Amino acid sequence: MAQDFLPGMESSAISVLKRAVELDQSSRFQESLVCYQEGIQLLLDVLKAVKDDSKKVHYREKIKGYMDRAEQIKGHVNKLKEEGKYHEQIRIADSSTGFSYESLFKPYIRDGLTEVWVEDPYVRHVHQLYNFLRFCEMLLKCPCKVKTIHLLTSQDEDSSAQQTNALAEIKQSLQSQNICLDIQYSSTIHDREIRFNNGWIIKIGRGLDYFKKPKGRFSLGYCDYDLRECHETTVDVFHTKHTKKTS
Repeated sequence: MAQDFLPGMESSAISVLKRAVELDQSSRFQESLVCYQEGIQLLLDVLKAVKDDSKKVHYREKIKGYMDRAEQIKGHVNKLKEEGKYHEQIRIADSSTGFSYESLFKPYIRDGLTEVWVEDPYVRHVHQLYNFLRFCEMLLKCPCKVKTIHLLTSQDEDSSAQQTNALAEIKQSLQSQNICLDIQYSSTIHDREIRFNNGWIIKIGRGLDYFKKPKGRFSLGYCDYDLRECHETTVDVFHTKHTKKTS
């Protein structure tokens, strides 16, 4: 039975590892490390299913090469993190796709994440409130156990009741999943920053609001945000051993 799935398994492994190499060559090391790890696991599954001895030798050599590179990257990333020098930049081109919150944040929400700070002045209008809800849903589904989310945003002067009610509903909904949402408002906030208590800091030029409106209610990208076109923006990723403490 495993032989029937072999071509698909091989294809998946090749696709993930090709992406790992592309990210590696673009110096997007943390993302490439995640792809290498996923691709290596897929190749190990292929190796278990392969019967041909020459193919087994071929796959073992490939796996060793990818594992060696993954270890090099891991060491490089850890060194930069220790020195407080880690910085990578992701450029999201205008009308590009493939940047859902799951895709963008996946490499950074693995290591013991329990607390998140979101500073974004524009969590006010309906689509921005849905963006924040979608971000919270992404955190809820990730392997780590997030317990607290802090939101610092500005108050919508024109429709503050709508904003307040929506955030109260999100807070109540998160509470049912044993996640605390702390909401604060600031009239002077300007910068956008997302900070995780595992040390990762992500600064998106447009904050969470980098998706374009869908072309129609029944067009691709309306539901799946990996297919939604994006506005041009820059994502800067840093790492620090010093994270904010809950007040």
